[in-house]
Amino acid sequence: MSAPDDHSTHGHDHTHGPDSGHASHGQPSADASVRPARLNDLAAVGQVQAALWRSSYGSVLSAEVLDRLDAAAFARVWRESLTSAPSERHQLLVARAGAQVVGLAAVGPSEDRDSEDGAGELLVLGVHPEARRQGHGSRLLNAAIAALQDTGAVRVRAWVLADHDDTRAFLAAAGLEPDGAHRARVVDSDGRTVRELRLTAELPGR
Repeated sequence: MSAPDDHSTHGHDHTHGPDSGHASHGQPSADASVRPARLNDLAAVGQVQAALWRSSYGSVLSAEVLDRLDAAAFARVWRESLTSAPSERHQLLVARAGAQVVGLAAVGPSEDRDSEDGAGELLVLGVHPEARRQGHGSRLLNAAIAALQDTGAVRVRAWVLADHDDTRAFLAAAGLEPDGAHRARVVDSDGRTVRELRLTAELPGR
């Protein structure tokens, strides 16, 4: 499976995995790469995820919740995940432009009630809005798929916002298609929800 170009999808916020950087804004880099996250990446990871949530959910979240979407809060959650991983199959990857972290992807076993052995999930995938269209999303997705295959996953699932056509098209170009599952995800303390669809693809053997 290979990926096309940069978009973002967001799922659960727990992951596993081990140079620091900050989000780069709009400058292509010949030294673009993806690697497992390290503890000193997490401040920049928090910056990227805060920007992604504001971009994706800004029209549906209350002002109170938006005010709490700060980089430090996201970084604390990732630090807890890195130091107390849910499982050995969870991993956090970062995309870098030179020394700067510009994107993240997290993978792990699927926890859906209908999941079977061998189902992995793309828990989070995103590139800072100002660093898109530079191939970072494609590199992240390819690395995430490889990480799932290394744990023995035979299929990948991803939950995406139902109205994010660009994200669905990005993942569809990499082989992920709707499998009929959908859910209402609570995103606000007042019970506000967003509708998500699940995409699935079979993974080739390694």
